[in-house]
Amino acid sequence: MLSGVTVTARRRLGTAMASVLVMALLGGNAASAELRRPRPKLSGTVTVSAASSLTEAFTEIGAKFEKANRAAHITFNFGSSSTLELQIEQGAPADVFASADLTNMDKLLAAGKVASPAILARNQLEIAVKPANPQHVRSIADLANVGVVALCAEAVPCGKYANQILARAGVKIPPDRITRGQDVKATLTAVSAGDADAAIVYVTDVRAAKSSVEGVSIPEAHNTVAVYPIATLIGGSHLKLAKAFVAYVRSSAAQRILERHGFLAP
Repeated sequence: MLSGVTVTARRRLGTAMASVLVMALLGGNAASAELRRPRPKLSGTVTVSAASSLTEAFTEIGAKFEKANRAAHITFNFGSSSTLELQIEQGAPADVFASADLTNMDKLLAAGKVASPAILARNQLEIAVKPANPQHVRSIADLANVGVVALCAEAVPCGKYANQILARAGVKIPPDRITRGQDVKATLTAVSAGDADAAIVYVTDVRAAKSSVEGVSIPEAHNTVAVYPIATLIGGSHLKLAKAFVAYVRSSAAQRILERHGFLAP
């Protein structure tokens, strides 16, 4: 009697194990099929409004993103962060906003224009001078004695950062020897074109200018760190693609590109 019960139990156990095996195989096949199933393709066009200092890095990142997503296209609108923020406030089309400061992003966040900003990179500033440094600029203090100094407009992030640096160093440049650019690119061009003897711009822009200017480092004690946030615009026409681009910008592949252009890690 006991042996009969044991045989029956074994048969039931064998049946149960067989069922589990079948379910596991079916589940495995389903998982394999899910992995083999092609992911939905990203398509459409998104407009990215980004700080001028991101021009070279974002152009390269955008090209890489488009290569990986053949049906997607990224259109860039580069300018000063304050100008771009105002454009978006006034209804200019944009799907992604990348700023060179937190202030302009906070304005759009308060206005309900952007969702979930995240930090994409950081940056610092440097003195740009003419090739061979004919004015022999070695420090921030020297800017008080050179001919013309180019600074970004005071409402622009790089202009605010420059003012902070000069204040920390206790350096005052006579107003009549200051020329201001609408964004960091225009400010740097004043030096490379010969309209200014020096400028305070981002490290990344000095690097992007290559041999047209030289850089003079600003010590940590006087320098400042520019924080770059990025976010998608609420109500954008291609939100899925916009989110995918933001995710790519924050990926390790894009971060390596940003680092190569001189940006610091988020």
